[in-house]
Amino acid sequence: MRFDRGTKALGLAAASALALSACASVGGPSGGDEETGGAGGEGSGGVITVAETNNFTSVNSATTEHNKDINGKINYMIREGFTFVDSELNVVKNEGFGTYEVVSENPLTVEYTISEDQQWSDGNAVDQADLMLWWATTSGYYNDAKTSEAGDVESGANYFSIAGSTDILDGTDLPEFSEDGRTMTLTWDEPHADWELALSASDGYLQPAHVVAEQAGMSEEDLLAALRDSPQGDPESPRERPEVEQIAEAWDTAFNFAEMPSDESLLVSNGPYVITDIVKDQSVTLSKNENYQGDHVGQVDEITVRTIGDSTAQIQALRNGEVDIMAPVSVTKDTMDQVSSIEGVQVLEGPQLAYDHVDLNFGADIFEDQAVREAFLKTIPRQQILDQLIKPVVENSEVLNSQLFVTSEEAYEGAVAENGAAEKYPAEPDIEGARRLLDGRTPTVRILYNSENPVRVDTFALIKESAEQAGFTVEDLGDPLWGEKLAEGNYDTSLFGWVSPGVGTEALTQIFKAGGGGNYNSYSNPEVDALATDTRVTLDEEERRQKMYEMDRILFEDDYGLPLFQSPGMFGVAEDVNGVEYMANQTGVFWNFWEWSRG
Repeated sequence: MRFDRGTKALGLAAASALALSACASVGGPSGGDEETGGAGGEGSGGVITVAETNNFTSVNSATTEHNKDINGKINYMIREGFTFVDSELNVVKNEGFGTYEVVSENPLTVEYTISEDQQWSDGNAVDQADLMLWWATTSGYYNDAKTSEAGDVESGANYFSIAGSTDILDGTDLPEFSEDGRTMTLTWDEPHADWELALSASDGYLQPAHVVAEQAGMSEEDLLAALRDSPQGDPESPRERPEVEQIAEAWDTAFNFAEMPSDESLLVSNGPYVITDIVKDQSVTLSKNENYQGDHVGQVDEITVRTIGDSTAQIQALRNGEVDIMAPVSVTKDTMDQVSSIEGVQVLEGPQLAYDHVDLNFGADIFEDQAVREAFLKTIPRQQILDQLIKPVVENSEVLNSQLFVTSEEAYEGAVAENGAAEKYPAEPDIEGARRLLDGRTPTVRILYNSENPVRVDTFALIKESAEQAGFTVEDLGDPLWGEKLAEGNYDTSLFGWVSPGVGTEALTQIFKAGGGGNYNSYSNPEVDALATDTRVTLDEEERRQKMYEMDRILFEDDYGLPLFQSPGMFGVAEDVNGVEYMANQTGVFWNFWEWSRG
């Protein structure tokens, strides 16, 4: 999920592409530079090691299957685009990569120009083919799938399995290019509130066209020709596009690996760093990209990201000097106290743009009956979960009563006033009300969650105990590979978190629209689909907010699921590491990795 006054959009629902989170925490800055909330200083060279919770699985974090926070963070260090998001959630132009300019407002027409010396780490130029593939991936231009109300494909096909949505660029015509291929002109059929978030450094969609072409069994020139010449998709007249299908298959699958690939062309980078080593489920090492031509030249020689799933083990590694930075997704009072007590370590803390939630699987037979949906949600002990797991870290935290906004946001109170969530689902469980709705039935509910995340483990235990008092049988589907299993749909309820980039409104269609890349629970409501789509092309901020309020209300009316709490966040940083600043969004501690230094 992501925001800027001008490009700053609303809420946790505001997003480029949201990433799956393992968990999170809240407070104000502690330690570091008082003005920046970070650890300032000078220096260069050396190695910085970061502890992360989740294991790396892909350098393409934009696919449905590999849309994990850690994949996005690694991707962010090896890819650049026309913009990035800073710690104040401003959209910042990255002119070292290229520039963009609105040349017409009616119709909206934007020229994107790559800087002349941009290249991949293997020396191949960043060029027209890269821009064309980037646009093709995120525009849905070739899609001709006709879907049912539930989002199932009945005919035709959708190319490129993206976790986000095509809503920003799907209203653009086939791009036009300058003679040298470095300038791409896009024209929208109607204005779009999030147009400036297209082709961003952190959207995860950019992949090297010359490598994708090789993986698809064609030349880069053939790839460009196939994308340029293939007809636009029409669901009323679907047709086969074998070359586009080959390209999409390569884009979807070639970059997915958890250890060093035999074909190192898959590791090429246009960012400040390039992957030089991967130890499966243990670490990813990135070294400075000697062919990097942008403005974000890294200060340290090497960044190593170690997978340490347990926060206690992360703390021990920080204490022993085995890692320099820890950024746990699950923050407890014990975690905070232990890190704060380590000599020579700064603690940076604040609210995350992330929230934990329980989603009901609308594809599961058990929840076809709304009474059963409502009964199960009535049993969730949200206040107890908050009191036991979050309040010890953030004393003034409260139960979250919106699917689209978190408690720290200005629009949150307005959403709660209109969505009816607090009245329908008070923070305390209603066991008797649930029993009445079940009317003697004893349904089994299978709950999927991350069994290696202590906050999720404890949340599951509290939900199980409460739901079984009402007559439910709760089956434990806790699994370390919960992220891969989420899209498979073989569960009744999922317990996880979304973490946002903080700008834009892509979350609306990504998560809640039928067929959306993050709509893992098969939710479908035509009214919500229409509101999600309309919101994204509504330029007036107040009108956009009102549409989101209405959407929020319908989600609770449909018993979509329940939000639990906004996640707190914390970084522990060794005092000889400089340049680290707190960041609430999904790039986390890595948002300004090029500024890190030692000394």
